[in-house]
Amino acid sequence: MRLVLVGPPGAGKGTQAQFIASNLSIPKISTGDIFRANVSGGTELGKLAKEYMDRGDLVPDEVTIAMVRDRLSAPDAQEGFLLDGFPRNVPQAQTLNKMLAEFGTALDLVLELVVDDEEVVRRLAGRRTCRSCGKVWHVVFDPSSKEGVCDVCGGQLFQRDDDREETIRHRLEVYQQQTAPLISFYADEGILHGVDATGPVEEITQRAMQVLRRYVD
Repeated sequence: MRLVLVGPPGAGKGTQAQFIASNLSIPKISTGDIFRANVSGGTELGKLAKEYMDRGDLVPDEVTIAMVRDRLSAPDAQEGFLLDGFPRNVPQAQTLNKMLAEFGTALDLVLELVVDDEEVVRRLAGRRTCRSCGKVWHVVFDPSSKEGVCDVCGGQLFQRDDDREETIRHRLEVYQQQTAPLISFYADEGILHGVDATGPVEEITQRAMQVLRRYVD
């Protein structure tokens, strides 16, 4: 199974990617993991990426794509993989298609985690992080027993800048601008399937696996 997972920030992609990859016995491959592995491993691509990151610049597409190509060539990805965070736009999707064609294969499925903007804002804007131990709480779903105080270490809870509502709404706008064409691209290819990403984590995983079993069984 060769699978791409897409969805807005706050849709639970990281969590679902882990569960789905485990269920299918395929590696979960995220651009963040690839970057960290290359940088910490001191690879030539990692050194190049680090130069951009150290300057605060975005790593160019060609460097990211080279890292993805290298990772998809690894032995553990030959029987399948789950890509999380790549591709992010249509040019990257087209490049991925060409890359896989060179490998003699193609994507089986693109799974879109569907959740509306208001639910995303509710999920992310309610997060509170402990200044001392880093534990993340949620004012609705997982509140600490005393407001503003971490139950684990007694540290002060605060709202990170990227968890503020205006920041979240901006991220959602950027996502829609970049990813809406990507969703249409895969829909036109006939390999896009949407999954309702609201409700408990376990239920979302079950919905995703129901779709995937049509391709695995």
